[in-house]
Amino acid sequence: MSDVWPTELRVSADKRQLTVTFDNGARHALTAEMLRVMSPSAEVQGHSPEQRKTVGGKKDVGIMKVEPVGNYAVRITFDDMHATGIFTWSYLNELGIQKDEKWAAYLAELEQKGLSR
Repeated sequence: MSDVWPTELRVSADKRQLTVTFDNGARHALTAEMLRVMSPSAEVQGHSPEQRKTVGGKKDVGIMKVEPVGNYAVRITFDDMHATGIFTWSYLNELGIQKDEKWAAYLAELEQKGLSR
């Protein structure tokens, strides 16, 4: 997964989706909500698995800006002003490949904690 290189990143007109196309032919459409709640930032992930936070209430979040970070990642600024996550190419590819499983686990976690999208 770490050897993928993006050939295109496209934010949808409504700012609710980022589509990433990779040089291996993979193409992943990732919702802004999913990217926001699974941000690789310390604010969301913590500094250990025990510190990871479940983020709810982001159903209507949008993408304001996507900026390159070196040649290995992008920083996404969301319209709730969260902008501290650095999304590496391999992490974006992982989210795309495991989208259904990760989303199902997130929804189950929300339900378990009494949170809503």
